[in-house]
Amino acid sequence: MQLTGTLIRRVHWPLMERLKQNRTRQYLHELREAQQLSPQALRKRQADKLRRLLDHAVRRVPAYSEYASDWEAADDDPIRFLERLPVLSKARFRASFDQFLSNDADPSRLIANRTGGSTGEPTRFYLSRPAVERYEAARWLGLSWHGIRIGDPSVMVWGSPLELNQQQARRYRLKERWLKNRLMIPAYDLDERRLDEHLQLIRRFRPVYLYGYASALHLLAEMMLARGASPGVKLKAVVSTAETLHDYQRQAIAKAFQAPVVNEYGARDGGIIAYQCPVGRMHAFSENCVLEVVDPASGRPLPPGERGTLLVTDLHNTVMPRLRYQLGDVIALSSDTCTCGISYPLLAAIDGREDDMFVTAHGTYVHGHYFNHIMRNLDSFRTFQIIQHRPDQVTLKLVKEPDRYDPADEARLLEAVRDKLGEVSIEVCHVDRIPPSASGKTRYAIRECPLTGLLRE
Repeated sequence: MQLTGTLIRRVHWPLMERLKQNRTRQYLHELREAQQLSPQALRKRQADKLRRLLDHAVRRVPAYSEYASDWEAADDDPIRFLERLPVLSKARFRASFDQFLSNDADPSRLIANRTGGSTGEPTRFYLSRPAVERYEAARWLGLSWHGIRIGDPSVMVWGSPLELNQQQARRYRLKERWLKNRLMIPAYDLDERRLDEHLQLIRRFRPVYLYGYASALHLLAEMMLARGASPGVKLKAVVSTAETLHDYQRQAIAKAFQAPVVNEYGARDGGIIAYQCPVGRMHAFSENCVLEVVDPASGRPLPPGERGTLLVTDLHNTVMPRLRYQLGDVIALSSDTCTCGISYPLLAAIDGREDDMFVTAHGTYVHGHYFNHIMRNLDSFRTFQIIQHRPDQVTLKLVKEPDRYDPADEARLLEAVRDKLGEVSIEVCHVDRIPPSASGKTRYAIRECPLTGLLRE
């Protein structure tokens, strides 16, 4: 596996750079140099990139052409101009998809992508190759903070590409193994009866790090702790991505795999946004994007430390710019500096998806994490899922701990739900398990009704 990594670094990547003009390592070098700059210098570089993006968008992108005269007359900095533009929701983007494509872009030469659609209709979009390579560069920089190099072997606890036919799936696995040096444990098919098989794969392959969904890594860790099993290899890190990483999950994963747990924050339609440094803080890649946090009801900007709806502006995807794109997450920014020496700005909190936020009968908001915190103090249940269909109607799915179940715990849980949401109708369903989606992700809190007043456009 180490030989494969060496070949990837010394042969495969140089060939990609020569034959396909892949610039990932060039962008990685630029990001690494930028992380040593002062915060003021980073903000100036970000503003300069945003100025070029805005100039391109109002001149060449139909969706933003109406702002051309305002942009030409603007005498303030580009960040302030950006804040005056309307929020771009996923629904509005889907409804006028073609209007966001740059006039000089050729779709046949672009990279088509789409979100998974786990909370609704998938969102299609186009990316340029440089934009994708900058995302990858950000990921490799974040991994490098923990001593991980391009080509190092990894095992992914991940969703398999279910939409591929048999021949395509085989080609995918070969590419993953020999061009990326990684193997996969299917996140949607984790089973304690296959634990020995999963551990044998890890011990045989000897990865430098594991990479996967927070919920899947946690489930695998819980199986190992229950069995008293160890990974059998020394890992530099276990990288959690694609879901909110809760403290109890981090603790179990670290204990089971005997390695530090590193959080990666990003999205298909947002790129790699932030990475956890060795000190434990989340650094946002301001070279690649502009992040704003706004109140979910009014859309007004929120100061550092206050949680709100995240808006992302990708600074490099000029083929289909999405300015102030409502990614669907709730975060808080930070004005702190980090003792690790990395100058990239910090995030104070990542609270997960807006769809995890519930609306009470009184019109206020409760984050789904509240129910997670309540459940962690009840020994009667192995896991749960709460679904809000309407402000006054929820379904609560519970998986009992057979030897520990106490009806009084269930009564306390229902009381806690009503204490936060008001007098709601709660349908309780006792189930054997909470199945993950086809991708392998597990969601514990789901809101299906509109969040009243969410970001007026």
